[in-house]
Amino acid sequence: MTDRPLDVLEATLGSDVRVTLKGSETHEGVLSGYDQHMNLVLGEGDNVTIIRGDNVVSIQP
Repeated sequence: MTDRPLDVLEATLGSDVRVTLKGSETHEGVLSGYDQHMNLVLGEGDNVTIIRGDNVVSIQP
């Protein structure tokens, strides 16, 4: 197991994830990208969601 959050995201690229946001809103999809600010890109087919990193509470594979 790695101890850096970005290492965990790198290992999860291309996998299904559930992202919980502030306010308990959740999004599910394939993690197709991220950046150093932990902004996330979830994609499923033509549906792409970009989530700002400062809204993320948890990411579950």
